[in-house]
Amino acid sequence: MEQKTILFDADGKVLGRLSSEIAQVLSGKDRVDYAPNVDNGARVVVINSDKVVLTGAKEKDKKYYHHTGYSGGIKEINVSDQRKKDSTWIIEHAVKGMLPSNKLAKVMMTHLHVFADDNHKYVINEERK
Repeated sequence: MEQKTILFDADGKVLGRLSSEIAQVLSGKDRVDYAPNVDNGARVVVINSDKVVLTGAKEKDKKYYHHTGYSGGIKEINVSDQRKKDSTWIIEHAVKGMLPSNKLAKVMMTHLHVFADDNHKYVINEERK
């Protein structure tokens, strides 16, 4: 199967709308030969992840949680601090939550490449704005 590389520019885009479009392309739902058990999605390159927009007061109110495994080991970080730490993780986390929860989702996530600026090494077949 032919696998295209599609470029998404996150500059000024809303996180949820961008992530849902990326998830559809990764899973191959935009193709006519879509099958839920086959990885026929495209390779996706996202640039300018540090310029993605969140609506409302989510920039300071939205929190990401994880647990270390120890008692009382719950950790939280808000979006503005995570953006300073690693802005690519915000998009990866949103897209992963929109993919199906199965073994194929791990393979689909390997086709997602997110960059904080506009420098990348991939040959682009199609550009989506």
